Amino acid sequence: MTNEEYIKAIEKRRSRRSYTYHALDSDTVEVIKNIVDVVNEKADLEFKFVENGTSPFKIFSGKFSFVAVCGEDTEKARLKCGYYGEMLVLQCVYHGLGTCWVSGTYDENKVLELLNLPKKTRLYAVIVIGNAKDKLTSKEKVMYNITHRQNKPYQKMFEVCDEKLPPYYEYAMKMVERAPSSTNGRPVHFKYENGLMSAYVDEPYSETSIDFGIAQLHFQLGAAAKGLKGEWDYRGRFCTEDSKVIKFPENPKNTDEEDNVND
Repeated sequence: MTNEEYIKAIEKRRSRRSYTYHALDSDTVEVIKNIVDVVNEKADLEFKFVENGTSPFKIFSGKFSFVAVCGEDTEKARLKCGYYGEMLVLQCVYHGLGTCWVSGTYDENKVLELLNLPKKTRLYAVIVIGNAKDKLTSKEKVMYNITHRQNKPYQKMFEVCDEKLPPYYEYAMKMVERAPSSTNGRPVHFKYENGLMSAYVDEPYSETSIDFGIAQLHFQLGAAAKGLKGEWDYRGRFCTEDSKVIKFPENPKNTDEEDNVND
């Protein structure tokens, strides 16, 4: 997908909980499986696709599949789960599918029975995917109003902002406003100081880092849409093409030591 197509998907995305009784067709299933394989290989995650995913859910209707968002029990894995999970969501949305990030409101034991996860791999969330009804149902409208009652505008996400944001960062933050997060709490704190953008969450060794990964993707896509390409480094700094981009090491040697510090 192009950056422009991702932006269209961001603008179109809504959490859907009511699906038709037509399961995903075999071609669509194959495409999603391929995306999951690419994500796992590229990001060293353990996403799992479950074609018949209805049994663990009570607040959803119709037939749907889901992708289990899984990875190691580390802060870095959580960030990547959010980033690449949302990338999958946006690809599905752009191609006409309904999706919903879900954490906590499903039968976790039933999900784990379906997955057979390797040791030291955690289930962080699931992404429901299906053929959504054309219009929001009354129940979905009520859920939307409840979960979006305390939405933060992007200005309130800043801890520090020492000057007016340039247009590319302003647009990027508007894309962050559209990023899903657990109970729409938007836990990411942004800083803009001396022309540099950075962000963090209060408890990085928690599920808020998944929200952070989602927000990072939305920000990156928004900035790129306005001509500024960049990446987030492991310290939460947004590095543009004109600065050194520090990436996650492929096989960090001191992962266990770093993780123990956060226990």
